[in-house]
Amino acid sequence: MAGFGDEAPHASADVRDRALAALDAGRSVAYVAACVRVDPATVRRWRRQRARTGSAAPRPRCGRPRLVGDADAAALLAQVRAAPDATLADHCARWEARSGVRLGLSTMGRALRRLGVTLKKRP
Repeated sequence: MAGFGDEAPHASADVRDRALAALDAGRSVAYVAACVRVDPATVRRWRRQRARTGSAAPRPRCGRPRLVGDADAAALLAQVRAAPDATLADHCARWEARSGVRLGLSTMGRALRRLGVTLKKRP
């Protein structure tokens, strides 16, 4: 199976499809799991999911959506550029005034970290 040995631990839909194709071709669950570098139980779960739903595509992640999503990234970056010396608390207050959504300090910090923004004031 060419290319199976270099797969990442979090398998994409393409990897799942190739793994299931290998199972369909007669390879063992243990062999496919070793090639894809996942637990054999994961391969069995993919096979079970495909049998139930007709697809082995990754299911949606659970949990609630982010308060500052990808669509808000440009607005948040603009806010930081407009007030580069503002604290996290200041950014939270500005965000609430702009969007009506109240954010905690941790939420704002995570959103800024996802965007690669640091709030370091001086070099």
